[in-house]
Amino acid sequence: MDKTKSESAPDKKETGSKKKSKVKNDAQLLIRINGVERDEFLALCDDLDTSAAREIRRFIRSFIREHQETDDQ
Repeated sequence: MDKTKSESAPDKKETGSKKKSKVKNDAQLLIRINGVERDEFLALCDDLDTSAAREIRRFIRSFIREHQETDDQ
């Protein structure tokens, strides 16, 4: 008898333990920007197949790393 997909698929708990644990995104940051810049930014993110939130998070992480390195020196 052939195994079904659910029987042959690895247990999610097993595969999840191998991945790097992620920190839960549980906070918000409210900013005010020019409406034209916002619209241009959202359109560019859409053109690049990314989201505004993803790009802002990427900027924040990069900014933190950049300034932590200078603080350590």
